[in-house]
Amino acid sequence: MSTDNKQSLSAITLAAIGVVYGDIGTSPLYTLRECLSGQFGFGVERDAVFGFLSLIFWLLIFVVSIKYLTFVMRADNAGEGGILTLMSLAGRNTSARTTSMLVIMGLIGGSFFYGEVVITPAISVMSAIEGLEIIAPQLDTWIVPLSIIVLTLLFLIQKHGTGMVGKLFAPIMLLWFLTLAVLGVRSIIGNPEVLQALNPYWAVHFFLEFKTLSFIALGAVVLSITGVEALYADMGHFGKLPIRLAWFSVVLPSLVLNYFGQGALLLKHPEAIKNPFFLLAPDWALIPLLILAALATVIASQAVISGVFSLTRQAVRLGYLSPMRIIHTSEMESGQIYIPFVNWMLYFAVVIVIVSFEHSSNLAAAYGIAVTGTMVLTSILSTTVARKNWHWNKYFVFLILVAFLCVDIPLFSANLDKLISGGWLPLTLGLVMFTIMTTWKSERFRLLRRMHEHGNSLEAMIASLEKSPPVRVPGTAVYMSRALNVIPFALLHNLKHNKVLHERVILLTLRTEDAPYVHNVRRVQIEQLSPTFWRVVASYGWRETPNVEEVFHRCGLEGLSCRMMETSFFMSHESLIVGKRPWYLRLRGKLYLLLQRNALRAPDQFEIPPNRVIELGTQVEI
Repeated sequence: MSTDNKQSLSAITLAAIGVVYGDIGTSPLYTLRECLSGQFGFGVERDAVFGFLSLIFWLLIFVVSIKYLTFVMRADNAGEGGILTLMSLAGRNTSARTTSMLVIMGLIGGSFFYGEVVITPAISVMSAIEGLEIIAPQLDTWIVPLSIIVLTLLFLIQKHGTGMVGKLFAPIMLLWFLTLAVLGVRSIIGNPEVLQALNPYWAVHFFLEFKTLSFIALGAVVLSITGVEALYADMGHFGKLPIRLAWFSVVLPSLVLNYFGQGALLLKHPEAIKNPFFLLAPDWALIPLLILAALATVIASQAVISGVFSLTRQAVRLGYLSPMRIIHTSEMESGQIYIPFVNWMLYFAVVIVIVSFEHSSNLAAAYGIAVTGTMVLTSILSTTVARKNWHWNKYFVFLILVAFLCVDIPLFSANLDKLISGGWLPLTLGLVMFTIMTTWKSERFRLLRRMHEHGNSLEAMIASLEKSPPVRVPGTAVYMSRALNVIPFALLHNLKHNKVLHERVILLTLRTEDAPYVHNVRRVQIEQLSPTFWRVVASYGWRETPNVEEVFHRCGLEGLSCRMMETSFFMSHESLIVGKRPWYLRLRGKLYLLLQRNALRAPDQFEIPPNRVIELGTQVEI
């Protein structure tokens, strides 16, 4: 490897530390405290401490190192990852029925992420600010207000983009992980006996000794791997090798050392269970550690916010969410986007959660169900890809699936015990998002089928117009068409009411392909249907934003010149009414109407000059 390549790999690996591992990297703030705080009936005793440490270590090895970094990250779509990408890959070589089931799984996984993303910023920032209780116990009443202030500032800066701030993320998170390691080593040196917990014997002994209690306690152990899905979701930003290097060289050793350092502290000073992370530090380092922890949790929250922006854009482009305004905050990096509606809905949800739960320990009870649910779905989808796409031996794939589910299902089942104490929150949010996504997709399909079920052949209509042309007016008209061989409603209504046709007509279809990006060579396809009719098909990946001006620039390069400010864009605007349907379908129809009324209009969605747009309305019953 050349020197330049080594430097580039080092830079990308450092960047991955700053973005990918923010969530899982701040878990030591609260994980061991929640495991041994007494809610599960465990005292701070040797067998319990060793058992929890062994479980945490082997979860990090099996779930993160083996399952996600070694297996799941093999499944990429042109380098991109994420649960919706996995859904798309799994459904490529399967039957229609199986594909439908896989799509449902993928949407449930995506919905779980929305449920989890409300909790992550709240629990991360609150757990850092709670260090004030160690420094000055009288300031504990300021934890909630300070947490809200920190997160308010974070959400306010989203519209400016995180490019400049992001450059600081990597060195801060590197300092954070080095601090975790140093604090852990300092404590382990004083009680090296704790390293015995690396032996899986202690995990097995934990289950044999504590039986039912040990199973329920898995709901707290899983806090150590929250954020694991970010490794796969952010694969497209950094690549597989840098993410793996960052984990094995920095993140994993630092996490293990810190968890075991906390364990060593608790074996000597059981009273430190009130906040074992901050009590690892000497008194003089508490304030700097509090500041560093606050910065690390803000970075972890930023990674989650960026993740929900990316997931939302992907869902919009794939047709599972209604169009909404997406602002690019960087001219250099297409992945840096800002979605105002999502940003402020998420902000208000996070503030409500902080005010309602008041302490990170209360929020820990709500954390885990969405994470482990996504883990189960990821196991099923990724092994489906291994069998159908990679053509691995079916018995080998089955053994892999069984191994994954033997870990995932107990973790998920243990977290179901949290339903009453807070687990209902991410499940409810996930259910709302799943309902919205499936409603938009299915009702949109119904609408398009309804609009086109009585349509005439496009070729036949063009032949008829060329044979008996209406009055022609100068200029170019562009009709947005959702399907290739269907007559646009706007064209039909223009002929019906205005009885004229422009001397040049372009039927434009914008298509989303099953890939993150489309090469410029394949961006535009032009077909001349008659002397005065052209069909233009513009293809975009789901990580790209369609731009009509760019489309016609490329058309000009291929011989079909079109000036935006001299072209009329005709679009149909459907006025919808809900017809006679069963009550539950009527409710679904009304939800779709609400979503459509608040959706971004096509001219804004495709960046078409408003003064060049003509909308023709039609009423459609769904």
